[in-house]
Amino acid sequence: MTGQPDSPVFQVTRFKLGRLASEPQWQALLRTLPVAVYMTDAEGWITFYNDAAARLWGLRPEIGTARYNGAWKLLRPDGTPLPHEEAPMAQSLRERRPVLGVDTIAVRPDGSQVHFIPYPTPLLNAAGRVTGAVNILIDITDRHQAAQTAQLLAAIVESSDDAILAKDLDGIITAWNTGAQRLFGYAAEEVVGKPITILIPLDRQHEEPLILERIRAGEHIDRLEAVRRRKDGSLVEVSLSVSPVRDADGRIVGASKIVRDITEQRRAEERQAMLLREMSHRVKNLFTLAGAVVTLSRRSAASVEQLTDAIQSRLRALARAHELTLPDLRRQKAATPASLQALFRTIVSPYEDQAGQRVSVSGTDIIVEGHAVTSLALVFHELATNAAKYGALSVPDGRVEVTLAAVADQLHFDWLERGGPPVTAPPDAGGFGTWLVDGTIRGQLHGSLDRQWRPEGLEIRITIPLAQLSAGSS
Repeated sequence: MTGQPDSPVFQVTRFKLGRLASEPQWQALLRTLPVAVYMTDAEGWITFYNDAAARLWGLRPEIGTARYNGAWKLLRPDGTPLPHEEAPMAQSLRERRPVLGVDTIAVRPDGSQVHFIPYPTPLLNAAGRVTGAVNILIDITDRHQAAQTAQLLAAIVESSDDAILAKDLDGIITAWNTGAQRLFGYAAEEVVGKPITILIPLDRQHEEPLILERIRAGEHIDRLEAVRRRKDGSLVEVSLSVSPVRDADGRIVGASKIVRDITEQRRAEERQAMLLREMSHRVKNLFTLAGAVVTLSRRSAASVEQLTDAIQSRLRALARAHELTLPDLRRQKAATPASLQALFRTIVSPYEDQAGQRVSVSGTDIIVEGHAVTSLALVFHELATNAAKYGALSVPDGRVEVTLAAVADQLHFDWLERGGPPVTAPPDAGGFGTWLVDGTIRGQLHGSLDRQWRPEGLEIRITIPLAQLSAGSS
């Protein structure tokens, strides 16, 4: 250290330090302090610093070469550079007064930063002249980081989509974020200081004492499903996660609560259950139909090849109808009701030419649901197959015209074949296809069917009650 023990600087310093007898004594005292301390002369050149100051700066400047502060660089709290000549120590020496509590950042040579608060105080001799200064640097890096973390956590809590709130051990609300406001409809000023029971329906008030009892015991409550009440009186299904809040001494003083609206989750579960029920119903029906197709096709088949072709073609018709109304499992959507015209075109598409003009359909289009989809698919398939074997679709220029009309509570389906082979007499009506069509229309759909074998082609009039085409029909 520069200067003599009897200089004014040391005299004042000794006075400030309790009139210690010699330089080694106060130096030894300052060097052992856990807080950073350094001294300057009247011009601001550093004349002494202790080990704590060197650790804070991250370097050991040579005495008499560093001015105002021993740090490599200084920054203001906003991150802008702070020249050493504008540092609090320089200001204290210029203004001959302590400059206290100015947040400052020291940048070490390795790039790390230390947040600290300096407390520079000028040293005056008996004549009142500034002879130097002493500065104490309080490292607040941990406090600064804790404050940043607290601010970050507060921002996360405030911006969370979930409702986050706090309450004391008496169940009084002490904190309330915007997610809670969105979920329950109360602004923070409306509920802070009020009992949490304002959110609980009257028939569930007994739940809160049980929750508080578990919190007092230090228990965490995870994903407790409950029903809560909004400001407008409506009820909402929620999932609660509740954790004890402890003070600095570890005592439980309250609870934090995350409340999540599970209404959509419940709806998704219900949609999933509905889809599973629908798929189960469909599979059972398809197996039943497939069994009936195999059994009845066997009765009318003259050979194994004929049996195989009949079964395969009918099962393909069922598959096309089934695919048309499959539910969207990825989006958890139920089956889309089939349009009658779309169902018809799907089934007869194998018999169309490239221009799609051999089979036409016009008139009213309605929605078909439930068992009616597969029933009509088999009917359309049999009509188209018969037309391809014996009627209008068996020759290149033949065509089929279908007209749909909904009159009162009945669907009228007219099938008209033109351009096919001349009809001289009705074919044998005892085949499986005829039985299948008649049995489906009259037996399953409770409708009526009339065939007219005219020389220019077959004409069929089918009438079905509209109620039989809905999902609830049986």
